[in-house]
Amino acid sequence: MRETINVIIPVLDEEQRIGDQLTRLLEQHDVQEILVVDGGSADRTCEEVARFDRVRLLRSPAGRGRQMNRGAAAASGEILLFLHADVVLPPDATAHIREALARPGTVAGAFTTWTVSDSGRTWVEPWLHLADFRSRYTSLPYGDQAIFIRRLDFFRAGRYRDDLPLFEDLDFSQRVNRMGRIATIPSSVQVSGRRFIARPIYYLFLVNALPLLYKVGFTANTLSRLYGRHR
Repeated sequence: MRETINVIIPVLDEEQRIGDQLTRLLEQHDVQEILVVDGGSADRTCEEVARFDRVRLLRSPAGRGRQMNRGAAAASGEILLFLHADVVLPPDATAHIREALARPGTVAGAFTTWTVSDSGRTWVEPWLHLADFRSRYTSLPYGDQAIFIRRLDFFRAGRYRDDLPLFEDLDFSQRVNRMGRIATIPSSVQVSGRRFIARPIYYLFLVNALPLLYKVGFTANTLSRLYGRHR
C-alpha cells in the first residue's frame, strides 16, 4: 500500500505568507493532508488558513517543537514533512521524498536550501548563502531544510523536545542520525532571507556561532539568553 504524506507547518503571525504557501502546497502532487499549527498568532494568520477547506488548522502553545509535535500527533499519514511558512518546496518534492525513504537504511531526509531576498537584489545577497553551503554538507539538517521522516520513526526517535527554546531541530536530527541515515536531497527548497536582511550582523552570528557553541556543549537555554541579547 502506498504511504501517504502529511505536511505540518508551525506558524506564528504569518498572515503575509501562509496563504501563498498553502496555495503552492495544494498544487503539489501526492500530498494527502496539510496541517497548520498556530502558536497563538495575533494577526490574521488563522483567518487566512480558514479560507482553505482542505487544510486542517490546529492550535498549540507557542514554540516550534510543541507545534510540530501537535501536528504529528494529529496527522493520519505515514510520512511527515515539517515545513516552515517561509520555505518553498520544489515542484517534485514528494517524488524526492519517496525515493529517499525507499533506500535501505534511510530513516529520514531533508533538502538543501537556497536563500533568496524577498525584495530583489541587495548588498547582503552574497552572505545569504552561508547557510545554503552548510545544508549541502551536513548530516544533521536544520528545520529550514524541510525535514521528513516516517511517522513511526518520528515517535521512535522521541519527537521534538518541546522544552528547548532553540535548536529543537538540531537536537532531533542528532537523535534520528543515531537510528540510521538521514538523506540529503540535492534539489533545493527556497528559503526567505527576510531575517538575514532585517538584521544581517545578528544573523551571521546566529548561523555561525550559535550552532557551534551548541555542538560543543552549551545548553539551548544558555544560548537562548545569548540569542536574546543579540536580537
